[in-house]
Amino acid sequence: MPAMLRTLAQKLGLMAHTFPGGIHPDMHKLSAAAPIEDAGISPVLILPMKQHIGVPCTSMVKIGDKVLRGQKIAKSEGYLSVPVHASTSGRIVKIEEHAIAHPSGMGMPSIFIEADGDDRRDESLEPITDWRNVDPTILRERARMCGLAGLGGAVFPTFIKLVQDRRFPIETVILNGIECEPYLTTDHRLMVEQASEILDGMAIIMHMVGSSAGIIAIEDNKTDAAEAMQEALTNKDGMDGVHIEVLPTRYPQGSEKQLIYTLTGREVPAGKLPMHIGVLCQNVGTTKALRDAVILGQTLTERIVTISGDALPRPANLNARIGTPIRSLFARQGLEDFSNIQVVHGGPMMGERLRHPDIPVVKSTSGILALSQQAINAAHTVENPCIRCGHCSEACPASLVPNLLADLCRSDQLEKAEDYQLFDCIECGACSYVCPSNIPLVHYFRYGKGQISLARREQVFAEASRQRSEGRDTRIERENAEKAARRSRVRKTHAPKPAAEPTTEAVASTDTASTTRPDTKPIPEEKS
Repeated sequence: MPAMLRTLAQKLGLMAHTFPGGIHPDMHKLSAAAPIEDAGISPVLILPMKQHIGVPCTSMVKIGDKVLRGQKIAKSEGYLSVPVHASTSGRIVKIEEHAIAHPSGMGMPSIFIEADGDDRRDESLEPITDWRNVDPTILRERARMCGLAGLGGAVFPTFIKLVQDRRFPIETVILNGIECEPYLTTDHRLMVEQASEILDGMAIIMHMVGSSAGIIAIEDNKTDAAEAMQEALTNKDGMDGVHIEVLPTRYPQGSEKQLIYTLTGREVPAGKLPMHIGVLCQNVGTTKALRDAVILGQTLTERIVTISGDALPRPANLNARIGTPIRSLFARQGLEDFSNIQVVHGGPMMGERLRHPDIPVVKSTSGILALSQQAINAAHTVENPCIRCGHCSEACPASLVPNLLADLCRSDQLEKAEDYQLFDCIECGACSYVCPSNIPLVHYFRYGKGQISLARREQVFAEASRQRSEGRDTRIERENAEKAARRSRVRKTHAPKPAAEPTTEAVASTDTASTTRPDTKPIPEEKS
């Protein structure tokens, strides 16, 4: 539907529960009916020291140390950071760089734990069962201590979103159960199987931010999840202000800003956060993890992962320990030969293509896909020139002009691209999906954002260097002035004292003595 007609329909109330743009890709929910299974414990777990947006952690252990499950092994070094915890009991065998989920194959300092098979847990964190009578600040610190980060893919430190700010009171808490990425079914199964626990987590969030209104958003292709959540909500006390919204399936409805607009009609301004319009949006998996951190005193050591794809014999939803090698999960489901197989971390729309399966499960691992060469060829064909059809603009959920932005990024007109709201792009891939010329539009957007961010970092470093240089010059001048002042004081202290001026009496005495001395002879007069 053209954007103008869509906007008109929304104003007339003919289209409820929608947002600008969006597409309907094949969903391939192969594991939707597969119950959550325990993936077991790998002999060796690999834990990168950065699994969240923000500052990396620093190791607190050394090779040979014995650790317990849930024990903190890497501490956060900045505000935008959360610690890393051991996923099982065992011994630290290595601390070195290891490949992470990134298309470049880049590495990250990681801690290797050799499991001892006992899976003994660190019990130092006490459960907070009476959380309704606990100060939200304490609960927020519990979320930080337990290493909680957004499990929906963004991995933003959870405790930061749970702050109570009097300037921006939270009116509505939204529980995001959309899961619009093809193949992924982790949130779907979690809502079906653990609905009551999710609602406990939602109640904790509402208590922490002081909100009495909540919305649980689920798409209409998850009717069993909606029914399970509704039944649990009916039987849950103290949640009268919460209701469920079942929305028509459309990608990328699970994106935070798009979901907020769909449910509330309020738009998050560019450069602002949902809190600035009185909304908090939280993923169902993160909400369940918060419940476990508060009520059970458990740190984040595991997560549910969808393992799927057309090249996988047995798609599944696995409860996997953080640090489990992806290769072992594939082997568990019957895939060991990776020739002509493309491994994707995440979903096919926003996920990252990996060079090999030898990376660990991390907090952001919502899914792992094994795609055949046939599926890869169907999705990635030869790029052709843009024909200016406008399909990308119609599909864009952020109301951008993707073909123009791609041209600007490709030609390094980055300031102009930023003027055209490049950073409003959520990289959902809808534009690339509908492009008849097969232009990898998101690739160019990521390039442009990366270059701009790099330039900004260099500018910050240059400014810091300038300030250090000026500070050094100022310090040297100050030190020289202080040295000169000290030398001046020393010279004054050790200088010889000047002769005392004769007094009037002394002068008079001297004159008298000179006139009365017997040996004084008169000065002879000159002869003319």
